[in-house]
Amino acid sequence: MADEPGFDDFVVERGEALLRYAYVLTGNPHDAADLTQEALTRLRAAWPRVRRKTDALGYARTTMARLHISIWRRRRREHLTGEPPEQTWEVVFPSDEDRGLWKELAALPRRQRAVLVLRYYEQLTDAEIAEVLRISQGTVRSQVSRGLDKLRSAVSTSPKAYGGTR
Repeated sequence: MADEPGFDDFVVERGEALLRYAYVLTGNPHDAADLTQEALTRLRAAWPRVRRKTDALGYARTTMARLHISIWRRRRREHLTGEPPEQTWEVVFPSDEDRGLWKELAALPRRQRAVLVLRYYEQLTDAEIAEVLRISQGTVRSQVSRGLDKLRSAVSTSPKAYGGTR
């Protein structure tokens, strides 16, 4: 299979950003790498259609969010390979002082975590989040509210872990 023009450039330019996005979604560097790899595999297969669109990054992020959500619905199948990847990325993960909050975010149920990531990390609107996750806008708002309540509760019970003095 011949390389599609532009796909390799896209991966070089946006691969690290996609890996960071996957980390925020999953809360785990290993799951983030798996999610990114699967999304890029699917994006590669769809590249002839996607490259005609103006937002390949948006397509990739939507694919990643939907893949992450699909884990709730079915058991994940792994695709093992005998060869290591050709390219590695050095990703900067949260500092020690931010890890407490990241742990609390990772402890949230998947849907709440996904909605919070899409709202505050990706800055999507309720309508856009609902479309990406295939849920209603009311569900988006309730999941945001519940997730923020849980995070506030966790932060208020151990303020020193998050740099606060409450």
